[in-house]
Amino acid sequence: MRKRAAALCGAAVVAAATFTAVPAAAGPSHPAHAAPASELGWKNCATTTYPTLQCASLKVPLDHDDPRGQQITLALSRVPHTAKKYQGPLLVNPGGPGGSGLTLAGFVASSLPKAVAAQYDVIGFDPRGVGASRPALDCAPGHFGPVRPDSVPSTPAIEQANLTRAKSFADACTQKYPSLLPHIDTVSAVRDMDSIRAALGSRQINYFGYSYGTYLGAVYAKLFPERVRRLVLDSIVDPAGIWYEDNLAQDHAFNDRHRALMAWIARHDTTYRLGTDPEQVEARWYAMRTALAKKPADGRVGAAELEDTFMPGGYYNGYWPYLAEAFAAYVNDKDAEPLVEAYEHFAAVDATGDNGYSIYTAVQCRDADWPRSWERWRVDNWAVHEKAPFMTWNNAWYNASCAFWPTHSGHPVNVANGDLPPALLFQATNDAATPFEGGATVHSLLGGSSLVVEEGGGNHGVTLSGNSCLDKHLAAYLRDGTVPRGSDEADAVCPALPDPKPLSTKAASASSRGSTLHGLLGFRG
Repeated sequence: MRKRAAALCGAAVVAAATFTAVPAAAGPSHPAHAAPASELGWKNCATTTYPTLQCASLKVPLDHDDPRGQQITLALSRVPHTAKKYQGPLLVNPGGPGGSGLTLAGFVASSLPKAVAAQYDVIGFDPRGVGASRPALDCAPGHFGPVRPDSVPSTPAIEQANLTRAKSFADACTQKYPSLLPHIDTVSAVRDMDSIRAALGSRQINYFGYSYGTYLGAVYAKLFPERVRRLVLDSIVDPAGIWYEDNLAQDHAFNDRHRALMAWIARHDTTYRLGTDPEQVEARWYAMRTALAKKPADGRVGAAELEDTFMPGGYYNGYWPYLAEAFAAYVNDKDAEPLVEAYEHFAAVDATGDNGYSIYTAVQCRDADWPRSWERWRVDNWAVHEKAPFMTWNNAWYNASCAFWPTHSGHPVNVANGDLPPALLFQATNDAATPFEGGATVHSLLGGSSLVVEEGGGNHGVTLSGNSCLDKHLAAYLRDGTVPRGSDEADAVCPALPDPKPLSTKAASASSRGSTLHGLLGFRG
């Protein structure tokens, strides 16, 4: 792909003819269990950054097959349209699973060209169980409190300590939320989205999802194809690997991005003094890991916490200068304070993080079958670790509760779809969290879709992050349905933005929009 992508060029086509704006006043029918639009009761919840943000709540059934049964509440946000031309609601989702979308609505509305954003009601929502939605899950507060066992199970005792943590989390969720867990899954969240559509009074929705939000959008499109007007997917989950195989694929990709960081540090040796050979820099990083496993920094940053701290660098290279400074201070100056600060900023888990992890685990464990034999996990993860040691075992333990999950697993949704208007897909070639193959696969599964590739890019979540080439395709699509058309492999190719510079230079900071976006998307997909 990378060798050929630069030669690809795309012609634009307009797909607007099949899209019909549906005014809120059109009075569409509503399912019996969905609140009518007049009952949403939008209220001001403006912030300094997003002064037009409004909030509301919507009751939906816990079990959509029992619409008159127990109800739960979804938290919604909105930046209302201001233009005479109204193109309907644009639902946005940051991924996760477990990510809150309330603030994302304000970000998307303020980051799109004003004339485009003004034509949409940009709608954010906290999926069931998340954030301000009720009930909000928190299975085991403080589950990620430091210091955790070393993630690499180099002894039976370390392996058992990690297994005990994983099983205890599954047990805690079972005991705390026995009636909720069977209904915390992607399909239930998709049916919630259709309740949101109905409550908004719209026959169709426009949708814009990042990361896991791409799978959420693809599943919505599969279940409700006639209700999709426009569909934007950025950094795309591979639906063929839901979820065990996708996590193993991540391990290889994150290892590559970690090595890219080591090479970047080597190129800036005059700043960081860690060596000019990337392999030497990497060896020093693993030596730091060994030292922290024996003596955690400030009693809080051990080996597992170090991995947590550097993992965000695999999502967004704007974090590299901060991680490199902490690394250099620890190795060169025996100063652990910058490393502890980096841990607190990038990796420490608060109550919001506990909630996000509870939903992440509940959704992924419920969505698909996971191996129940720990021997399968052991064999697979040691095999991957041999080639990709950076985060393989850290990622394995992050997901290991699924080996003990109490609810019956569902089956991944086949998202292949030939009944949609043209969808617009964005994918970076070196994305670690959702490797490139996911974008290529979904492009082949969604008939008539267009794929825009960020050549050489390694960030996760690439639109509205400062790349004007990508953003012009997004704006054109949302403006009038225009999509690029090129080869079967990619319809348009945009070069990646340059890597950041060290903080000591004038070009220190990365795109402020990129930094804001990646703070909203969070980590772990």
